[in-house]
Amino acid sequence: MEHVTLTTERLVLRPFAPADTDEVHAACQDPDIQRWTTVPSPYAHEDAALFVQRIAPGAWRDGTEYAFAVRPHAPAEDGTHPLVAAVSVHHPRENTWEVGYWTAAGHRRRGYTAECVRALAHWSFTALGCTRLEWRAEVGNAPSRAVAESVGFVVEGTQRAGLFNRGTVRDCWLGALLPHDLGLPSPLPHLPADTAATARDGDRADRPGRA
Repeated sequence: MEHVTLTTERLVLRPFAPADTDEVHAACQDPDIQRWTTVPSPYAHEDAALFVQRIAPGAWRDGTEYAFAVRPHAPAEDGTHPLVAAVSVHHPRENTWEVGYWTAAGHRRRGYTAECVRALAHWSFTALGCTRLEWRAEVGNAPSRAVAESVGFVVEGTQRAGLFNRGTVRDCWLGALLPHDLGLPSPLPHLPADTAATARDGDRADRPGRA
């Protein structure tokens, strides 16, 4: 897929470029990003360069993951448009994508992350043929969960040993967003469990009983 730029009321989401390297490196020095995400720890400038210049563009070419740098439309007081967040979707299995994100420490509690995740979800459902968008976070990552729930993700439970990070498997929360949660049609019909159960019960009722 060719590179795509997404826009929201306040933000621009565009694929990472080499010019983002220094800001990615600076943002990923934050202890919370290193604690709750799978970025290397410690995080060297070489790690940022590898991600921005090779990993992210390679995944775009392969169609396996689409990562976006998030910047505001309006300039900051110094006239720059700082990197405020990163958001991506990757493709773990057919018709399902998984979202990931972090927010730079100086730009939290402004609703930026929910705004860009909502835009990325809409794009995933309309451009990628996604029928289910998943979110996972290690149990205890309350800020990530708050963002997911504010977008409309339904937390479906806890997966034991559901995340691998730094040589260990960790329990994680699992949530999902479906197209109709955003008022969008699904690329495939959805048969919810309660509907399927009703259909089965009706089928059994129509069968003649044994004498």
